[in-house]
Amino acid sequence: MKKISKRYYFLIGSLIFGMFFGAGNLIFPIHLGQLAGANWGKAAIGFLLSGVLLPLLSLLAISITRSNGIYDLAKPISPKYALIFLILVHATLGPLFATPRTATVPFAMGFAPHIPARYQTIGLLIYSAIFFGIVYYFSVHENGIVNTIGKLLNPAFLIMLFIIFLLAFISPLGSTSGQHAAAGYTTQAMTSGFLEGYNTMDALAGLAFGITVITAIHALGIRKQRETSVFLAKSGIIGVALIGIIYLASIYLGAMSLNNYKISENGGIALAQLSHHYLGAAGDALLATLATVTCLTTAMGLVVAFAQDFHHRFPKISYKTFLTINCLISFLIANLGLTTIITWSTPILMFLYPLAISLIILGITSPLFGHDNRVYRMTTIFTLIPAVFDMIRNFPPVLAGTGFAKAAVTFASSYFPFFSIGFGWISFALCGFIIGLIWHFIARRETATAAEEA
Repeated sequence: MKKISKRYYFLIGSLIFGMFFGAGNLIFPIHLGQLAGANWGKAAIGFLLSGVLLPLLSLLAISITRSNGIYDLAKPISPKYALIFLILVHATLGPLFATPRTATVPFAMGFAPHIPARYQTIGLLIYSAIFFGIVYYFSVHENGIVNTIGKLLNPAFLIMLFIIFLLAFISPLGSTSGQHAAAGYTTQAMTSGFLEGYNTMDALAGLAFGITVITAIHALGIRKQRETSVFLAKSGIIGVALIGIIYLASIYLGAMSLNNYKISENGGIALAQLSHHYLGAAGDALLATLATVTCLTTAMGLVVAFAQDFHHRFPKISYKTFLTINCLISFLIANLGLTTIITWSTPILMFLYPLAISLIILGITSPLFGHDNRVYRMTTIFTLIPAVFDMIRNFPPVLAGTGFAKAAVTFASSYFPFFSIGFGWISFALCGFIIGLIWHFIARRETATAAEEA
């Protein structure tokens, strides 16, 4: 590998940081800290594994398999499966959950605390209409003004965050040692923290948009697969380490906040409370402005990527049409509110993440079994079964109370190892992987024998 300037590692590391970190994701570690209480350290380990390490591994999977994106990575399973998985992931990152969240998070952080309860609904309606109107206008005209402003204000948001962290450690709200842990965090804090990390959706984002990082590395003159992966790993550690530090501080801050505040309905409320506590009215205005602009840039990136990818897959429908559909659906779903969006996204993420994790592992280990699609297919088939039951187990209350859902959960709880803690898919995926490997080696031996006889 040719000698690479250290500044290039930091350059790509900052690109990875910018891809995965956003104001929208900050609400989850803070809320996790409140839920975990005294057990915040164990919960943090789990959260960092799924919210920081997995996204880096998703980039490595794209690099090792030389894929152009999630479709290419999943194609060894089957082209139809790859297309369906691509649609599900982009719909999740797009109009169903992640994009609507870009409007509800800054509203919950900067505006909702100052609006009377009876006006919250109309307030969100007006805010989200303006928000997605701006997103649509600048996306359809491909105007870089908002992105330029975002690049200037993103560092300002980080500086504000650093000031809050600094003040929190200089003048702490109190100890975390005696804080009560919510249900699920008393004895299973690490696994609960791991599952909470799904909400960042960063592993899915890494699979969908990771080619951007790979392309940037290739632009530096690093093109061999092994050199690209090594460079990606080193620079990726820089990027995700910064994210990890911010998440860790946020989790601790959330746990510490229990000395003054009750567990909030969502992390946006908690962050607004902490910002007001340390920075006062000026902090409220600054948080509202910075969160809105940083989330605007994120929303523009998501809607443009969605429209471009779907137009590429379905060229008969124009880019502008997909852009319009995305913004309209995102606007409608945003008005359900942040808490409702998180509640309904949980079962979908519990279904998609096991499939994504198994795909990431398959991509990274694929050179060991020659990228054999038998291994891909068996692992995915076995993972798919418990993933469906995981989704049912996490249905919102309106669906969880149905007879079908109760029967499905009872069945899975009885027969799927680790199902009760959200990891019923692991033993199934491992069995599928082993069966696929055995099939691969048997087929390879038969091929070698036939070649010798010929």
